[in-house]
Amino acid sequence: MTSGVNIAVLAGGAWGTALATMAAGNGMNVRLYARDAATVDAINIDHRNDRYLPGISLHPALRASTDAASVLANSDFILCVVPAQALSAAIGEFKGSIPSGAPFVICAKGIERTSGLLLSEVVARALPGQTIAALSGPSFASDVAKGLPTAVTVAGADQTIADRIASTLSGPTFRCYSTDDLIGVEIGGALKNVLAIAAGAAVGRGYGASAQAALVTRGFVELRRIGQALGARPETIMGLSGLGDLMLTCSTPQSRNYSYGLALGRGEDLSARPLAEGVATAAIAAELAVKHGIEAPIIAAVARILDRHITIDEAMEALLSRPLKTED
Repeated sequence: MTSGVNIAVLAGGAWGTALATMAAGNGMNVRLYARDAATVDAINIDHRNDRYLPGISLHPALRASTDAASVLANSDFILCVVPAQALSAAIGEFKGSIPSGAPFVICAKGIERTSGLLLSEVVARALPGQTIAALSGPSFASDVAKGLPTAVTVAGADQTIADRIASTLSGPTFRCYSTDDLIGVEIGGALKNVLAIAAGAAVGRGYGASAQAALVTRGFVELRRIGQALGARPETIMGLSGLGDLMLTCSTPQSRNYSYGLALGRGEDLSARPLAEGVATAAIAAELAVKHGIEAPIIAAVARILDRHITIDEAMEALLSRPLKTED
């Protein structure tokens, strides 16, 4: 835990607010940017963000603003919690205010749908020379905001930077491990969302816990194969940001992606549901598998279901009728 450090948090949703209040509670000077003036007032005056974290009191030292430039000024670290598909546009908007020497820590999970780029590649393209890192792992915003024990991974191409960020953000209930396997951490965080939709859809459709376990296990094989093809290390995929995050996300409706899958399986209206990053990631993840010659039938099935090319029942029938093989 490091006090006196200036942290800028971009985005005032559940995860951004949770990270911000956690860091403020650990003695850091935290400023949070949010577009919505009502959210900013609620954080500054009432120390709440009931729109995204209902019933949770925030640290009174946390300050929020609708002025991105003032939030970013003199920051030592930037925690960017902007959703994956909005990241490129957000950086374009904030670019002139981002300090070049401050590590830019990506705290969202996904793959840019239009380009197929990992989020670190999106940042590198928009901010040449910026130090880039990523924070990922099995973590629910409400748990972190409440101060419940949580462990995550911080990755950076430079291990020294990753170590420094992990040390700075770690506190009594928030533990950060570090790695220089940035690709491994990113790909685990992105693909687990797609698999969580599959797991939720299976349960929502009434296929039972056995089908859920099979989909998660075989889906993890697909995640591992794609990760390795992109250069991820096996130990990263087996760690918090890979297997750990997959286990959490595929097990409870508290996960937006699992919850989305549940609703999908039950045939519910999906139009008003909260953002589920796996929806945007599924198609590009399936394309990545094809590009690298990797069999990923579960990821492909999720993409086709979301595109309304097949039904959940047709997808399950196709998966069960695949040729028998040895397990790998």
